[in-house]
Amino acid sequence: MALTPSNDKATLTFTDGTAPLDLPIYKGTVGPDVIDIRALYGKTGKFTYDPGFLSTASCNSTITYIDGDKGELLYRGYPIEQIATRCDYLETCLLLLYGELPTPAQKADFVQRVTHHTMVNEQMQFFMRGFRRDAHPMAVMTGLVGALSAFYPDSMNLNDPWQREVSAIRLIAKMPTLVAMAYKYTVGQPYMYPQNELSYAGNFMRMMFATPCEEYKSNDVLVRAMDRIFILHADHEQNASTSTVRLCASSGTNPFAAIAAGVACLWGPAHGGANEACLNMLYDIQAQGGVAKIGEFIAKVKDKNSNVKLMGFGHRVYKNYDPRAKLMRETCHEVLTELGLHDDPLFKLAMALEKIALEDDYFVSRKLYPNVDYYSGIVQKAIGIPVPLFTAVFALARTVGWIAQLNEMIADPEYKIGRPRQLFVGATAREVKPLSQR
Repeated sequence: MALTPSNDKATLTFTDGTAPLDLPIYKGTVGPDVIDIRALYGKTGKFTYDPGFLSTASCNSTITYIDGDKGELLYRGYPIEQIATRCDYLETCLLLLYGELPTPAQKADFVQRVTHHTMVNEQMQFFMRGFRRDAHPMAVMTGLVGALSAFYPDSMNLNDPWQREVSAIRLIAKMPTLVAMAYKYTVGQPYMYPQNELSYAGNFMRMMFATPCEEYKSNDVLVRAMDRIFILHADHEQNASTSTVRLCASSGTNPFAAIAAGVACLWGPAHGGANEACLNMLYDIQAQGGVAKIGEFIAKVKDKNSNVKLMGFGHRVYKNYDPRAKLMRETCHEVLTELGLHDDPLFKLAMALEKIALEDDYFVSRKLYPNVDYYSGIVQKAIGIPVPLFTAVFALARTVGWIAQLNEMIADPEYKIGRPRQLFVGATAREVKPLSQR
């Protein structure tokens, strides 16, 4: 949306003889004010320097708001605690895409549209066969999502609102099918086609774990847990993968390619791969002796000279308890109780580590609380999802957030193709000498 500057301004002064510069200040509905520096280079010949963009607002947005100090997450103004307990994932999708919670009729229409787009072109099976059986699921997903543009050329025009709408429905509908196909291919089982009478999360669970040999019986507790995982990961403001999708789409590429770029970025262990790294940490502790060795592990974490890291604790943005973690913790204990896994060695280890981190002054004083990755990894492992597939499930859930952010950017009259600048510290202009003189 077009912004209106406040009456306040920032005056930038220089010691090198450059004239002072007044810069507009914009105020959001909540959160920090921002200083508009767009005129800076044109009037001073200078750029700002902000590695990682930690102090830079790259856009204005109405979708998601995070207050890291308060531990607050809002989807379109609604607290995540209310969304996760009063809505299902497809209602959340509607909210993120269109700005308001749906009426019963609106939800029924959306569910019908998504449900009837869950199948993928049969040729995708042959495309899948080109991958090694032991390929990482995120390598497969990056290829499959990008390949959708080859199968659905009628919804690739990013500047056509109708085509963007069609591609959005297709992506939300087909991501569970693609993730389940990637899993089935890895374990050598036949693909299970989606069934229209099932819920979004229920359908995903069936495609993952059913076989043609017998009728699949769903577990409502596990389906609810999966639906909550989807909700809690649906969007998270301008993180690395969301910024990647926006930057990719700013070139005018098609929606499938932009979302594939988001999938690739999410793969990183510092981003979507964090829950995978967390489970691998638990496996390492278990291999060294399990619960009995937690004390030694914690001592290594506290040792500044040690390279041992505590995965699944703390967050780049949240300086308080991650609100998603509180919700996922409830779900985690519900799932472990339902499946009778509280005495399983790995889960006993996870709960013992959680208890120490919540009580130990070292972690509490540093606000290193268990985050959503810690609990979602434990839940997915308990449900039966293999560790390498965790990030693919994250990508499935985050797809709607990426699409909502992409749509918002395209509709913004101020949007331009992304083009960050740099502080160049390399060699100045020099002459190429002939090979014989080098």
